[in-house]
Amino acid sequence: MTEREVRVRCPPSPTGYCHVGTARMAILNFLFARKNNGAIVFRSEDTDKERSKREFEDEIKDSLQWLGLDWDEFYRQSERTEIYRPALHTLIDSGKAYISEEESKKEAGKIVHVVRLKNPGRKITFTDVIRGEITFDTTELGDLVIARSIDDPLYHFAVVVDDAEMNITHIIRGEDHVSNTQRQILIQEALGFARPQYAHIPLILAPDKTKMSKRHGAVSINEYKTQGYLPEALINYLALLGWNPGGERELYTLTELAELFTLERVHKAGAVFGTEKLQWFNHEHLKKLSDAEYFSRLQEFMGRSDFPRIGKVRPSQTPDAQLIPLLKERAKTLKEAADMLEAELGFLGNISYEPGLLLHNGKIESEVASNHLKALAELLHPVPNEGFTAAQLKDIIWPYATSQGKGAVLWPLRVALSGKDKSPDPFTIMGLIGKECALARIASALEKL
Repeated sequence: MTEREVRVRCPPSPTGYCHVGTARMAILNFLFARKNNGAIVFRSEDTDKERSKREFEDEIKDSLQWLGLDWDEFYRQSERTEIYRPALHTLIDSGKAYISEEESKKEAGKIVHVVRLKNPGRKITFTDVIRGEITFDTTELGDLVIARSIDDPLYHFAVVVDDAEMNITHIIRGEDHVSNTQRQILIQEALGFARPQYAHIPLILAPDKTKMSKRHGAVSINEYKTQGYLPEALINYLALLGWNPGGERELYTLTELAELFTLERVHKAGAVFGTEKLQWFNHEHLKKLSDAEYFSRLQEFMGRSDFPRIGKVRPSQTPDAQLIPLLKERAKTLKEAADMLEAELGFLGNISYEPGLLLHNGKIESEVASNHLKALAELLHPVPNEGFTAAQLKDIIWPYATSQGKGAVLWPLRVALSGKDKSPDPFTIMGLIGKECALARIASALEKL
């Protein structure tokens, strides 16, 4: 086995959308193959004719490609009947399988002719890269049904034939498939196929420590895309769920992960999927982007080519120099950044608000707010344009606000500058909109009062 080219498979069942479990298993197979200069086979396992849909298959492929994964070969099980039929005949002709006339489990009274594998009823032992030696007593399985008919193989039979035909050397899959291995080894041995190497990965757990699945807590990859997560952040986080290359470092590119990946460092216990940690990964990857790349990603996410131009109504094709750093620092996802532009950063265009907001809905007296805004305007007038930065303005205003009461001073100022009850601090706002716009908005607030 070690002398053969490494070949792995990504075999999703197209019965639902691509969720994090499907993506994580595809990632680990990708990393292992690329680390060993091997090949990846994408195999759509659509033997469940009632639930399999082509739109699910397309969505899974699109999601994995969005993550940055690729594959070297593609197959669809529903198109491989001509491969499975001869293998079934081989077993029947050799006496290792037989056609059994039975009553249908779905339609009472209907007789069907299924194909059953004769079970030798013995113990099977295989070595798992993650779990070590595993032994099953197959006696209790009885004779296995391996096909509904000679033209309709079941999952276990199809995957065994496919793995052999496609020269799969390593089967890397979730631990929920451990019990399937005994059935598949029985079929392999009956057909005389070589046994691949198995590695059963602990499953991702939901926050309540239960299995994460399509039906329980698993969000589709497309949903994370819609929420503004970066593909490289998802890849990074999912790869490190239950695996670690060693050391304290957490941020990696897909290329770096492939260089470091080994099955031997996969943990034996399941890892809990946490949105908070995923947000941390996403924020860190967002901050690593250049301002130009960040702007491009945000443009694509928002489906627009313009941004508000600071201090002016008309939009601009390029962001102002201070805008992207602000978004990078505060927004953990692209959606948060987009929401900030639409809501908290709405002050970048025209603003409108009721006078009562300046008074914190009655908590500040009108005369007090007016006096503070006039005093602040006097402090700001001498500041040169080149010194109108957030840090410089805080140094100028903070002593006054501290002596007079920060709430009474800074609340009216922030509302006057932003027109909102929730926004960045007034120093950041003034640094963004500039001296002329800031003084004009303070004057407008004084008129309202």
